[in-house]
Amino acid sequence: MKAIQRLANKFPRTKYRIVDMGCGDGSMLREVAAFCAGLGINVELTGIDLNEKSLQIARQKSKPYNNISYFKGDILDLNAQELHCDILLCTLTLHHFHEKEIELFITKFAELARIGVIVNDLERNKIAYQLFKIFAAVFMKTEIARQDGLTSIKSGFLKKDMIAYSELLPNMKHHISSRWAFRYEWSFWHT
Repeated sequence: MKAIQRLANKFPRTKYRIVDMGCGDGSMLREVAAFCAGLGINVELTGIDLNEKSLQIARQKSKPYNNISYFKGDILDLNAQELHCDILLCTLTLHHFHEKEIELFITKFAELARIGVIVNDLERNKIAYQLFKIFAAVFMKTEIARQDGLTSIKSGFLKKDMIAYSELLPNMKHHISSRWAFRYEWSFWHT
């Protein structure tokens, strides 16, 4: 959330259009709506996902929010005229893809976002892996959920991965930082 505030401070506007790519059930957009409302930042929020079932859940859970909308789509098929996006979010999504796909995504994100992009994703970390195994054994009911979590942690990023991806966008400013719960926050914006 602080990354959104930083970008809003760097690029003041009366209203921001924020898009969440791979929005799932829309929980991040609801958090963004509450956070921005608390700061008096006027936002229009859009979630994009390929999974219609997730979008149905997102629409249902977001009914109280008149500034959130959702649509099914492939971000790689969109252009900047269709999307009209100031800030693009990508939360816990990129680790599901291979290196070449990630390179395509981040290049597309930079093209679509008029201000910048905020990526929040998993850190590949041995401690996180072991802690998750303990957590999952106690709190997760299905083996599939346990294995999916462990696979996600193994697919997470090292800081050097984030730095290497940032080098693919040399005309943008970058900020990469570690966050709570073994996550990285990488924001990049137009100069």
